[in-house]
Amino acid sequence: MKSLHLGFDESSLAVYKAIANKHRLEILRILSVQPHNVNELAEKLNLPFSTTATNVKKLEEVNLISTELVPGRGTQKVNAKNLDRIIIDLFEHEHHEESDQRITMDMPIGEYFDCFVQPNCGLVGQDDYIGLQDDPRSFYEPSRKHAQLLFMRDGYVEYRFQNKVPYGTNVKEIEVSAELCSEAPNHKMDWPSDITVWINNIEVGTWTSPSDFGGKRGFLTPQWWLTNYTQYGMLKRFKATENGCYLDGTPLNKHVTVDSLGIKDYPFISLKIGIKEDAVNKGGFNLFGSKFGNYDQGIQMTIALD
Repeated sequence: MKSLHLGFDESSLAVYKAIANKHRLEILRILSVQPHNVNELAEKLNLPFSTTATNVKKLEEVNLISTELVPGRGTQKVNAKNLDRIIIDLFEHEHHEESDQRITMDMPIGEYFDCFVQPNCGLVGQDDYIGLQDDPRSFYEPSRKHAQLLFMRDGYVEYRFQNKVPYGTNVKEIEVSAELCSEAPNHKMDWPSDITVWINNIEVGTWTSPSDFGGKRGFLTPQWWLTNYTQYGMLKRFKATENGCYLDGTPLNKHVTVDSLGIKDYPFISLKIGIKEDAVNKGGFNLFGSKFGNYDQGIQMTIALD
């Protein structure tokens, strides 16, 4: 569960101002159920589009919500929540006590432990390709650690995060976020792909990416990378809790819980991203680093503790 702690500083004041409006609070409530575009929000709020767009911008400015470009009738902007709760800290020590109960780790996309790769495939650095395109052997290049984009038509990559959970501590939930999309030659806006995430070899869930997004440069994508190639993905959050697994807050599987992942059993936490052998839509995947796409991150893992 992602939380924001507010106090008495200037940045907190900006959030207070943003949420001191009944329409913005209602937007947050609607987005807590599922993402919506501005037209959908305006219809539910019974407000003009321009008024709704202004309120959405106010919430974006303080990072309470985010906007992603997704295919629809053309490409449309869809708004989603960034947080699950907002906490007001009246005493500073309360913030420290709560923040000590969360572990966050970032993994560069090139630091995978294992992989199985089928062409078309490739690794891309910030300034050039790494190895040869469409050659799975390039995924074993020592310079792979510098990758900012990796893609494959079929297969998987596996990462191993250091297990930093203190001995004797109970894990309440684990969340993994990454920027992902399908993989087609060049790019193709109508190209579904079933991308699956496993933690400690247990399936957490599958997201069907609608597209291999391209044609318009990603916010972070370097200028040398041609716009007819893949440009950006969508930031997806897979979470396992005591009550089951979720994708962007939507239930996936109530039978797999954080306890069933065996977090305490290994000195590492394995994360695998790939395409299942029996996937209905085998459209590959792109995985973005902090210097490619629309989001300034590689793979982020957050663990909440009791």
